[in-house]
Amino acid sequence: MTSKLILVTGATGYIASRLIPRLLECGYRVRALARHPERLKARKWFSQVEMVQGDVMIPDTLIPALNGIHTAYYLIHSMSSGHGYTSLELEGARNFANAAEHAGIEHIIYLGGLADPEQHIAPHMRSRIETGVTLRQGKIPVTEFRAGVIAGAGSISFEMIRFMTELLPVIPGPVWLKHKSQPIAVQNIVDYLLAALTNPNGRGQVFEIGGPEIFTYQKMMQTYARVRGHKRSFLLLPYVPVWFMAFGIGLTTPVPYPIAFALVGGLSSDSLVLHGDSGKTFPEVRLVDFESAVREAMKRLHPLEIERVWEDGQKQAGSLKHEGFFIHHCEMQVNAAPENIIAAIKRSRREVDSHLLSNSKYRFGEAWLEWRAHNGRLTQTAYFAPRGLGGFLYWYLLYPFHLFRFSRLIKTISGTIE
Repeated sequence: MTSKLILVTGATGYIASRLIPRLLECGYRVRALARHPERLKARKWFSQVEMVQGDVMIPDTLIPALNGIHTAYYLIHSMSSGHGYTSLELEGARNFANAAEHAGIEHIIYLGGLADPEQHIAPHMRSRIETGVTLRQGKIPVTEFRAGVIAGAGSISFEMIRFMTELLPVIPGPVWLKHKSQPIAVQNIVDYLLAALTNPNGRGQVFEIGGPEIFTYQKMMQTYARVRGHKRSFLLLPYVPVWFMAFGIGLTTPVPYPIAFALVGGLSSDSLVLHGDSGKTFPEVRLVDFESAVREAMKRLHPLEIERVWEDGQKQAGSLKHEGFFIHHCEMQVNAAPENIIAAIKRSRREVDSHLLSNSKYRFGEAWLEWRAHNGRLTQTAYFAPRGLGGFLYWYLLYPFHLFRFSRLIKTISGTIE
């Protein structure tokens, strides 16, 4: 194991969830910074990292986080804060750069957004670029990567594409969907972030990174549809208000309205690699094409492959959309050993089978029911991966019935135990 201690900020975020396991596999010691570390307890890697509670908006909390650190990954954004998030992002970056300089760390690696700063771009993209500028104003070398659409299960841009393309046979949108992007596979994002640790040639530089192909946003959705076996057409309108698009995205996808509002604005300009220095500096990175990235994401469409973000200790029951699934999770306190709970589930087999939604498989989607027993608690999680409009209608129109069935099932199992 290397003696280098690496700090990963934004540990509850998507990229951090992919980067931290790879760092551990490479033998690095990892410290993870999060405002709410308890939300990460369900992650497989939680016990292998040193968790630190901290917030870039509270400079004093950064002192223990940066103590003894060799390299820090800056993976923080504030889009979910809504109005005024751009000033928060710059203040956070300034606080972090000052604290890192005081701690004497050697290197900062930052992942920002891909856009041409000389053109008119959305506030979200402008803020990502200015955050990088702010980090570089300190004395510590910064390696900045600028990426556009990230193709991978769990990426907010990919989940927008996935859910909207699954739902709508005819996809409405602004003419902005004709603008171009250079999507990059999430595994390549992590490849670059790791390469910057050991390759000194990129220190102090900015790299635009993208996949091997240029797509319009429309073509990305068409490619996803083809992989899934859907036929999709488009209705491009001369003008659609950003707030209206963001509202629809917030309703139908896992992306919350504030983040959707910021991201939709980014569609108003191209997001392309204009300076291709990254390939020369980091030749060890082998780029993955977009269709292959989509197919890899489809391989993760299984309950055992996704991040269990709902197990953050915030609530005992709830529904969410996550990595291609509709998910309903609930818990009950039971005074029994795990083996007795499993036996009760088996005794309730007929009741369980009636809830497996087997009639939906391959027609409207695929479904799973999962139980876990730990420390006197029984958790029940239902997963449904919709296929096309029929899958969405199946879930939403029968949602009250699903809730009744799920609630009844866990109570039946609990009663059997007692």
